[in-house]
Amino acid sequence: MLKGLIPPPGPPRGLALAQLVCRLGDGAYNICAALFFTRIVGLSPLEMSLGLTIGWSAALVLSVPLGHLADRAGPRGTAVALFACAAVSILSFTFVSSFVPFVIASCAYAVSQRGGFAAEQALLAGLVPKDQVTKVRAYVQSSFNAGMTIGAGLGGLVLLFDTREAYYAAFALNSLAFLVSAWILRRLPAVAPQPVAPAGPAVASGGRRDGSVFRDAPYVVLSALNTFLLLYVPLIAVALPLWISEHTSAPVSLLSVMLMLNTLVVALFQVRVSEGVKDLAGAARYLILGSFLLAAACVAFAFSAAGDSAWTAGVLLVVGAGLMVVGEMMQAAGEWEASFGLAPQGKTGQYQAFFGNGITISEMLGPLVLTGLIVYWGPPGWILLGATFIAVSFAMKPVIQWGARARDEKAPDPATARGGQGRAEAMDEAV
Repeated sequence: MLKGLIPPPGPPRGLALAQLVCRLGDGAYNICAALFFTRIVGLSPLEMSLGLTIGWSAALVLSVPLGHLADRAGPRGTAVALFACAAVSILSFTFVSSFVPFVIASCAYAVSQRGGFAAEQALLAGLVPKDQVTKVRAYVQSSFNAGMTIGAGLGGLVLLFDTREAYYAAFALNSLAFLVSAWILRRLPAVAPQPVAPAGPAVASGGRRDGSVFRDAPYVVLSALNTFLLLYVPLIAVALPLWISEHTSAPVSLLSVMLMLNTLVVALFQVRVSEGVKDLAGAARYLILGSFLLAAACVAFAFSAAGDSAWTAGVLLVVGAGLMVVGEMMQAAGEWEASFGLAPQGKTGQYQAFFGNGITISEMLGPLVLTGLIVYWGPPGWILLGATFIAVSFAMKPVIQWGARARDEKAPDPATARGGQGRAEAMDEAV
């Protein structure tokens, strides 16, 4: 079990520790934020939702420029600076008393948090051998879930007190967590900034030799398709509570069991699952296999509405949660390998920032889409969602192959390009 929790010493352990501490603070914040902003600050639910949406929209717009800054100025220093900004922005929430300052603080928090995470991914790519990136990323994800779980528990204690001072303590904890994470990252080796390269000519496969991520057509398409797969992210937090309460006879309290199952399984087994992904061929295979498991989970959730037995509904819901978490881990491993493997050297910050926008979009639009599809349509909505997961994963396979060919055609040395083309062809045959 501990193999999935403790990364090897050196940069992998430092990166995982920084993520553990950072997400511990975020876990407490996520539990307390809604009640703090509505009951303590006095915002209406609509004002709170609108302000947070504006903040994440700002992060969506500025993430790629900040990722580009991480590549050019150095990812370690950029991550440290943005995490420090996140710490300040979290504390600024405690001084908010009206809508406009809340929007400003929300934008500062979302931009610095998302930008810092993209810079951290660029630092990971610069410190870890390429063939170890997916494995180390799995350790980081395990630390992510462990931190969120511990933080959620601390946030639950804050809700028990339900006082202004208790909420302030939760926000101070999150601010301190960002500062400690910045300090941990500051102690890691630096990655040299990447010089600006002149733009190269377009390549036949649709990419650009030295252009921005927006000119890399395969990567843009892959990122867009992956956003559909990421609909599972708001699924358990938004759609399932409403589904359980309105469509099944199972107790709503069962959701806590499903949440614990999800976070603990990812924390314990993400590294082990990710060991099966070694290259782009493995990434495509895991994306497809993971989508079938996600679709099977959707079927189990759909059938949980049949009949009046709370036991039957509860068993189907737990089975669905188990299938979903395994599919989620396989999808995540394939996503990491593809997103890092197709990013050109020296542009990881920019590319990871763009790819990470899928999470932001799923968090912004997912609740609306899933509520309409599942809560109002019912079981057919679950089936359509599962079919979408499968269709999207199969569409990603040729896009990954396209990206591999475009990447190899960008190689400046003809001999290297011919060897890379052979690898791309081998990948086409293996996938």
